[in-house]
Order: sequence, then structure tokens, then C-alpha cells
Amino acid sequence: MTADSADPDSDPEFACPIAPVVDIVFSRWTTPILWTLHTHGRQRFGELERRITNITPKVLTQRLRQLERDGLVVRTYHPEVPPRVEYEISELGLGLRPLFAHLADWATDNLPKVERAREGYDSRG
Repeated sequence: MTADSADPDSDPEFACPIAPVVDIVFSRWTTPILWTLHTHGRQRFGELERRITNITPKVLTQRLRQLERDGLVVRTYHPEVPPRVEYEISELGLGLRPLFAHLADWATDNLPKVERAREGYDSRG
């Protein structure tokens, strides 16, 4: 069977075409990094680290590198003394704004319902 004729029921990427997007955008720490860069604009590593609490420097470095590789973040190196590096959300990353806006609206409207559902489920024993 070729990729063009893959069975959608047996290949998760064909059954759910947004799965690769979810893997890129919603992996741990990616959303807070993109949200922070979108909200606060261009930032240095230390600024990101202060704004995104509980992330380790190692993980922040890894996620920023992956986001740069994926084209969602732009890293700018300034050859000064001391050297300065800034990060900003790219045009590609800015294209996620409508998605994040819809998710924020959904969260506002539905997270209380999710919490009630969880409480109901947990109270059943």
C-alpha cells in the first residue's frame, strides 16, 4: 500500500490530520513560551525564564531550539560584549493567534464544566 492509498483507519496521521500540529504546538512548555513571546514581544532568555515559572534553563533551551527549528521562534544573536541573544515569535508562530484565541475562549467557557465533570466522576468512587 502506498502513502497515497494508506488506510485511514490504520494510520493515525491520516485518521487525525491535526496530530502533527498538536505534537508541534502543544508539547509541554511550547504553549507557555509562544504565549509569552506573543504577549510580551522580543525577550532575552532570562526574561523568558522569569516569566515562565517552573521551567528549568535546560528545558527552556531545548524548547527554544525546537521552536526555532520548527520556524515558530526567531533567535537573534547580537555580537556585543557581553553577547546578547533575543527571541521573538515568528510570522509562522503569529499565525497561531486565532487558534490560541479560540482555545482561550473555549477555556473560559468550558473549564468550569470540565472541573464539575471531574468532581462528579471522582465522587462516584
